[in-house]
Amino acid sequence: MRRVLLVIDMLNDFIDPKGALYCGETSRAIIPAVRALVDRFLSAGQTVIYLRDAHAENDKEFELFSRHSVKGTWGSRIIPELEPPPGSMVVDKTRFTGFFGNDLAEIIARARPDEVWVTGVVTSICVMDTAGDLRNRDYSVVVPVDAVADFDPEFHEFALKRMQRVYGARLVESSARGPEAAEAAEKNKRGGRE
Repeated sequence: MRRVLLVIDMLNDFIDPKGALYCGETSRAIIPAVRALVDRFLSAGQTVIYLRDAHAENDKEFELFSRHSVKGTWGSRIIPELEPPPGSMVVDKTRFTGFFGNDLAEIIARARPDEVWVTGVVTSICVMDTAGDLRNRDYSVVVPVDAVADFDPEFHEFALKRMQRVYGARLVESSARGPEAAEAAEKNKRGGRE
């Protein structure tokens, strides 16, 4: 099975306590699960794409949120714990969805995945909007719930429900063991039925 892993906005401004829009301890808690997925996807020869907020100095988004993740600054850098390893890609984005103003759609289309795994922050904003755009392009979406986080617990739960109910996303809890383990766990839940 061909898979793509998206790692969304695991950046200093969101994940480091000194960041402009620090998402809290829940965002730091997902680092091991995201790291394990990156390593497993790459070792299996799957596509890994880091999506990185990289705003202009005067981005209109700053009318909604504090100034953050300005291209080329410390805040827009991927956290050291998740430094992109060789074989992964980094794609800049400037809006909530990962598909705006870049070539992400073409990169994913070339990979021809059977499913796309979505990880990172913020569950109710960039993760959910990117999952929606994946669904609009007819990709199957998988969200490992222990590899996404939000600064608002209620919005996090709502976003997970919405992605599952509206986008048909499959929610899994076993990301630290990799996609094959999650697939086996899902099969076991269904009593071995496909």
